[in-house]
Amino acid sequence: MALSKDDIRAAAQRLDNAETTRKQIRQLSLEYPRITLEDAYAIQKAWVEMKVAQGRVVKGHKIGLTSKAMQSALNIDEPDSGILLDDMFFADGGLVPTTDRFIATRVEAELAFVMKHRLAGPNCTLFDVLNATDFVVPALEILDTRVERVDPETKATRKIFDTIADNAANAGIVLGGRPIRPLEADLRWIGALCFRNGQLEETGLAAGVLNHPATAVAWLANKIAPNGLALEAGQIVLAGSFIRPIETRKGDTIQADYGPYGSVSCYFA
Repeated sequence: MALSKDDIRAAAQRLDNAETTRKQIRQLSLEYPRITLEDAYAIQKAWVEMKVAQGRVVKGHKIGLTSKAMQSALNIDEPDSGILLDDMFFADGGLVPTTDRFIATRVEAELAFVMKHRLAGPNCTLFDVLNATDFVVPALEILDTRVERVDPETKATRKIFDTIADNAANAGIVLGGRPIRPLEADLRWIGALCFRNGQLEETGLAAGVLNHPATAVAWLANKIAPNGLALEAGQIVLAGSFIRPIETRKGDTIQADYGPYGSVSCYFA
């Protein structure tokens, strides 16, 4: 690790302040040019620990950057991950409070895995994931960024380190549609039509997530295993987006139509 424990704590505190005040901070990759992926995850962990100390409860995980296009754009060769907390869940068809909580929201369409059994790596496979999953359900992920996307001075864009430290840009999750048993459907072929205010914005297939969304869940179980962590029974795992993020503003309604698997929506109030 390139950063000291004090650096990591300070960065986590700055992210927490940014979220509370709704004022973005400068990219950590510019503040700490020697930052590593290990440092970024350490900052994320420190920030999550702060939230848990404030009374939040860990409810699961999110996986991001699962498409080859996004990985190439960021010059990485694997996905990233973040933590889902209890205050991130919003009701299907419900209100998402933009003005007093978030900064610059975007929405992605995904499949969420609800774990039936504890799933621990290493050597976890797609089949292990399917065996350990209770339900798969359509979901919207709400993204936000506590870090500036573009630096006003240097015009540098956010790096992977910034996104990971920022809890993989996670802000909220909406579960909806029809819960599916993991072997009821070929998950690769589940698709979504994503509308903003009634206009079709994006479409995609779940195969866009590493050719099978369960592969992403297996990756996460293996990734966190060296830290003594596992995916626990009852936790929810967002497997990764199969559309490009849709920018949202106050007053927008987002709906994702998953065909036979129902739809999921939210309104940015």
